[in-house]
Amino acid sequence: MELTNLQGTVKLNNGIVMPYLGLGVFKAKAGDEVYQAVRWALEAGYRHIDTAMIYNNEEDVGRAIADSELSREEFFVTTKLWNDDIRSGKVEEALEASLERLGLDYVDLYLLHWPVKQHFVEAYLQMEHLYLKGQALAIGVSNCHQHHLEAILEVAKVIPAVNQMEYHPYLSLDSLQAFCKSKDIQLEAWAPLMQGGVFQIEVLKGIGEKYRKNIAQIVLRWNLQRGVVTIPKSVHKDRIEGNADIFDFQLSEEDMATINALNKHERIGPDPDDFDF
Repeated sequence: MELTNLQGTVKLNNGIVMPYLGLGVFKAKAGDEVYQAVRWALEAGYRHIDTAMIYNNEEDVGRAIADSELSREEFFVTTKLWNDDIRSGKVEEALEASLERLGLDYVDLYLLHWPVKQHFVEAYLQMEHLYLKGQALAIGVSNCHQHHLEAILEVAKVIPAVNQMEYHPYLSLDSLQAFCKSKDIQLEAWAPLMQGGVFQIEVLKGIGEKYRKNIAQIVLRWNLQRGVVTIPKSVHKDRIEGNADIFDFQLSEEDMATINALNKHERIGPDPDDFDF
């Protein structure tokens, strides 16, 4: 991953390129809040927006993109198949509804949101049909442990392009990342800033002072140097811009190792083996 600028990309296993830094909009309120956040991000040079049906803000994300007047090829949009639709098997209907809300003919990446027991493999196989139809340029999964991925790989014709996971200094998923790399599946981080928790980690403050960067910038740079696509969420213009100001420095091997050593296998969200929604 050559970390050159905000619009730099990684190539996924099917040849599609994905910007390695994007804006996440989880918990961004529908209406003006998410609309303005996306507009600020696009104006700052972001070209990757990550949303989901369950976030209830696809329509405003699509409106902000349309109002930006960017050509379709200039931006990358991810959305996700929610658990109710995984259980019901209404995969095609779910994506068509998301596309309508987004105002798009296709999404760049469509993810299985959670590995719903007894249903996630079949749902992924249905997603393959949408990929072959061109309604998603790439398909993948979110919140999948290695055993979930292995179950999919046993029967899938299309290898997941991405696995989006909770990933941050207290949960660095070394073994899962190695497995994904061995299968040419790109790891992507949600909650890279631990929903603000990283700002309480003292060692990160010291590293930030060394590089004259804030803690968020240090952690996001750490993500990218580990080869992980990342999508920090913010609805504040200064933070959206600040999160992108990470391409004028490089963390040393020593500082990378210091952050790596913070891993506690500690989650802030549900375990993919134990969720009830």
